[in-house]
Amino acid sequence: MKRTITTILAFFSLTCAATAADSQTSNPADLVIQWNETLLTYADAEDGFLTLKGLRTAAMAHIAIHDALNNVTRQYASYALNAPSTDTDPLAAATQAAYTVVANQYPQENASLLALNERWLARIPDGAAKKAGVLAGAAAARAVLRLREDDGWDTAAEYRWHPMGPGVYAEFHEHSGTPQGFVFGAGWGKAKGFALERADQFRAHAPPDINSDEYTRAFDEVKTLGRFQSISRTPDQTHLALWWKDFAENSHNRLARDLAAKENLGLRKTARLFALLNMSIFDAYVSVFDNKFFYNHWRPYTAIRWAANDGNPHTDTESTWTNTHRHTYAFPSYPSAHGTACAAAMTAFATVFGDEFSFTMYTPMVDIAGPFSGKINMQPATRKFERFSSAAKECALSRLYLGIHFRYDSTAGFNLGQDVGEHVVDNLLTESAE
Repeated sequence: MKRTITTILAFFSLTCAATAADSQTSNPADLVIQWNETLLTYADAEDGFLTLKGLRTAAMAHIAIHDALNNVTRQYASYALNAPSTDTDPLAAATQAAYTVVANQYPQENASLLALNERWLARIPDGAAKKAGVLAGAAAARAVLRLREDDGWDTAAEYRWHPMGPGVYAEFHEHSGTPQGFVFGAGWGKAKGFALERADQFRAHAPPDINSDEYTRAFDEVKTLGRFQSISRTPDQTHLALWWKDFAENSHNRLARDLAAKENLGLRKTARLFALLNMSIFDAYVSVFDNKFFYNHWRPYTAIRWAANDGNPHTDTESTWTNTHRHTYAFPSYPSAHGTACAAAMTAFATVFGDEFSFTMYTPMVDIAGPFSGKINMQPATRKFERFSSAAKECALSRLYLGIHFRYDSTAGFNLGQDVGEHVVDNLLTESAE
């Protein structure tokens, strides 16, 4: 019932917003922005971004939009379909491409999706160009959907628990709020990436040995700065820890919508930005979850409470320690998935705008603790940055202050995300030589 009500409200708000936008703007890039916001709203309502479905749909829809436009006028390399279409209306091609993919993935929302598609098609004069556009958009969408069939995005992989030991991931169902024996995301590293040749293409270096000075420093740091109501953490560190909680696919698509509109990016560049962004985040998750289950490294919550048994004489146990987040995600720690996703996403932004770019990012509310814990409003709701890479580094380190990652988790995640993001932008939707 809760999800049903949420979906009804989402449909109502999207309908009102789209109608208002139709009457107030003639910017063609708004087509991409509206489709992005619509599909992510339905993705959030369905599963709260706790699966790869919404992100995968966003990547496929924006690839389809990009390829449909690229077949009207070639500007970049296509991803799934290279079939030039002459005398074709680009808006008709773009909206039909988006509709075909999103309706395929969320058929229960077809009525509202069809209405959005028809509103955009209604702007275009009837005739041969409009008809050709609809056909071209549908063809681009079908090509993407065919290419992503059986890509393993929802693979259910088994996880073998290991005996408790220093550095070994251990269960903490009382802190994660998940059923005993549950592990999240074990199958994510089995999915087929958009640019990755294989999930283990980028292997992070091993985390530090538990007896090393690096580990001891990281242990003491997260124990102090990541604890609940830490007196050592600055107000700004607390703010950024909470502010960055939002899932990367939600916060970074919100940023893309904002920047595409403010910078008057145009239809073609906007389509490419969203496609690169969502492919980068998807491949980042594939890569980092493959790494996580390869290293199977423990979380600070376990490390601090179990320190008496870690064999390191310089780490002290605190049996009641809890973190800023008051929750720990039920999967291995190293590297940070959030740090990886943010760095990959920001690499896509830097490709379009340049890394040295001043922007303000908006996150209005975040989870109180873990998923389904309710929401809190962020005050302030914005943070300002001078570089995309600086924002990515802050995102990665936020998990240290949140108390759910060691510093080396965050650093490795940032580095891995940059590697994945650069691989995506270097190999997909590149500038055309023609």
